[in-house]
Amino acid sequence: MARRLLTLLAALLLALAVGQPTASAASFANPVKSVKGADPWISYHDGNYYLVTTSWTDVITLRKSPTLAGLSTAPSVQVWQGDAASRCCNIWAPELHFLNGRWYLYYVAGQNVSDYNPTQRSHVLESAGSDPLGPYTYKGRLNGAWMLDPSVLNVGGRLYMLGSAITGGTQNLVIAPMSNPYTVSGSYSTISTPTYDWERQGGTVNEGPEVLQRGGRTFLIYSASGCWTPDYKLGRLELTGSDPLAASSWTKKSTPVFQRSDANGVYGPGHNGFFTSPDGKESWIVYHANDGAGEGCDNGRTTRAQRFTWNSDGTPDLGTPVRLGTSLAGPSGEPSTAFATYTLTNRNSGKCLEVAEGSTADGADVVQYACDGGGNQRWRLEDLGDDTHRLVNAATGKVLDTENCSGADGADLRQWSWLDNTCQRFRFVATDGGHVRIVNQATGKVADVADCSTADGADVRQWTWLANACQQWRLSPG
Repeated sequence: MARRLLTLLAALLLALAVGQPTASAASFANPVKSVKGADPWISYHDGNYYLVTTSWTDVITLRKSPTLAGLSTAPSVQVWQGDAASRCCNIWAPELHFLNGRWYLYYVAGQNVSDYNPTQRSHVLESAGSDPLGPYTYKGRLNGAWMLDPSVLNVGGRLYMLGSAITGGTQNLVIAPMSNPYTVSGSYSTISTPTYDWERQGGTVNEGPEVLQRGGRTFLIYSASGCWTPDYKLGRLELTGSDPLAASSWTKKSTPVFQRSDANGVYGPGHNGFFTSPDGKESWIVYHANDGAGEGCDNGRTTRAQRFTWNSDGTPDLGTPVRLGTSLAGPSGEPSTAFATYTLTNRNSGKCLEVAEGSTADGADVVQYACDGGGNQRWRLEDLGDDTHRLVNAATGKVLDTENCSGADGADLRQWSWLDNTCQRFRFVATDGGHVRIVNQATGKVADVADCSTADGADVRQWTWLANACQQWRLSPG
């Protein structure tokens, strides 16, 4: 009883200290993702948003949250790692599409060479089931030559692969027919080239084609000019003919539809995606941008989102990119709460990872205990920008740590003051059923409940991955 009373008091104090959600907590401010935020894509599925962005490494990670606001503090969960030398590295522009009951991850990857750009090719993964977190298997390469930004168009029940390739000396939008979500069944044809001056700032580029459909009309919103310039922006094509493979079937708008706003401090907005609010009533754009004119085309770009509307003629009005930090109402129909902390529940025991007795001391043990909502069972999962996280206990402010940086099976997991070493950095790697393994960056070993115990107070340690339920955890906001 004493523990329960202390837990309730701690939960109340935590709510006051960290801003437990209120009715207005689902409002958000850009950026939605402040680290590795380039080339963003959001899908909404079964009550959650899933965000994927360019990693620049050999892995693909997804963030999951029931609210758009929650994506900013959600952990990045690894769902794929490069599995062959020809596609190991420099993963760019991933997109997540639900087709025929499975998820398909389209992405760009190449070789780990000093001049890696020429080796970049487009690839696709397929999920085993309907969970966006996978697991995934590699299905194949989508092109023989250099091509970026693969995406999928469905018109009249037929699938087409979209991309950006060098043809005729410029970087253009291309399209090819598909026989299924992972097989291109014909040659690529060019449907748009950078002809207007606003498409040729710093580079002659058309890339990042993204499908937007409404009322029986099909638009392609694409990125134009050099991504390394503040004048990277969005243009629009509309399918006005009967054959999507023919350039003559596409009509280009002569002016850009979304571009820099010096007044709002937004530069180079581009490489976007689209999603719909949970209740289906609102249209939203997600995109990346810089907050300085000279920041270029690198990992400093951040993910941003905002609502857009439709003109009376049926065309989209994407508006003006909003200033960073502006408070915006979240998408309609989503929960009115957003959390900055998570509980980690063991798959085998159903019990939560906690700092024993809520001790604030360096070296305090980390154990499992019946989930009770206490602050010592809540963790901030802070993305460190290198596909790893530090796990900060909400009650103590200290981080999960591998004792003495030991690489041995059975080495204790404890809390310690932040030292910014790899023994305190962890990766979340998806397994199945919405669970993850918690992998230490220094040792490669995982958080494990000793002897698969289901008892309160059982020790949590590191161990070699055995693929059992005692080594798997569910991350839940709250």
